[in-house]
Amino acid sequence: MRIGLSYDLKGTIAPRQAGCDDASEEYDSPETVGLIASALEAEGHTVVMLGGGREFLDKILHEKVDFVFNIAEGRGTYRSREAQVPSILEMLDIPYSGSDPQCLAICLDKPLTKKLVASAVVNTPNWRVVSNKQDLRQIDSCDFSFPAIIKPAYEGSSKGIRLTSVVEDAKQAIEVTESLLEKYHQPAMIEEVILGDEVTVGIIGNSHASVLGVMRVLPKQKNGYFLYTLEVKRNYLELVDYECPAGLEEKVLQRIQRCSLRAFQALGCRDFARLDFRISTAGVPYFLEINPLAGLGTHSDLVIMAKKMGLSHRQLISAALNAALERYPQCVCV
Repeated sequence: MRIGLSYDLKGTIAPRQAGCDDASEEYDSPETVGLIASALEAEGHTVVMLGGGREFLDKILHEKVDFVFNIAEGRGTYRSREAQVPSILEMLDIPYSGSDPQCLAICLDKPLTKKLVASAVVNTPNWRVVSNKQDLRQIDSCDFSFPAIIKPAYEGSSKGIRLTSVVEDAKQAIEVTESLLEKYHQPAMIEEVILGDEVTVGIIGNSHASVLGVMRVLPKQKNGYFLYTLEVKRNYLELVDYECPAGLEEKVLQRIQRCSLRAFQALGCRDFARLDFRISTAGVPYFLEINPLAGLGTHSDLVIMAKKMGLSHRQLISAALNAALERYPQCVCV
């Protein structure tokens, strides 16, 4: 097959968008794009580099491709930005990997995602949304459990989630939230901190989706609250250990897997995804968020997890591609 590869590279953001040092955090490096292209070529396919943004628009109209392997995060700060490329592909009737526009738009909206996941009988920490300064004034009077974490409502890859994002009281919450509203130009979410282990879960497949692995993220230095923040992810080799399979009780692992699959199905995810949980001291999984467009670079959690479960990078890409091709039997014959 001629497989188009859609992606957004770091460094391609226009200056007006780069209002913070993590503006391009979700975008991929040339090395990651090259690795994915090599994995697809190793499966016998011809890869056509499509890029993202206007470059993608031009190339998808002029290049002949049978299928698109999509890792494009989209342009701008819109909460539906991850749906941009899939929406165009659906309009042009071109098969592609990964979740559809509706799923991607929903999952980047953390508050909406949590509502839908809670309706699937999956626990999630208490939370509330602050959209403007008027909402800020209500924090003092609201009945909310602290400590809490403040995060942008429509971001991924831990954008906006820093070591300073944990707050101990309403006064501190107001200060951090006000700063985040100004910096990220979107609502903020105040979420209760669940004291316990940080766990991430990988899922591959569709109607018969299965859990690839459950990986526990363990801090090398235990002092205060551990949160898997942007600083930690950027310096993961020094700050954390990854334990996969996670060394948790079997009944807890089973509960995590059930909750993960429920969330994956309730949100309409396809082919692959990664979910984050906190596990309370009582062994209860609390859903934090899901990434249906999970990173596939060497240092991405899903890739680290796959390797610990005995899968190479090529095998992981092949598994995601094969899951997608099951939805497009016409492509298998190309």
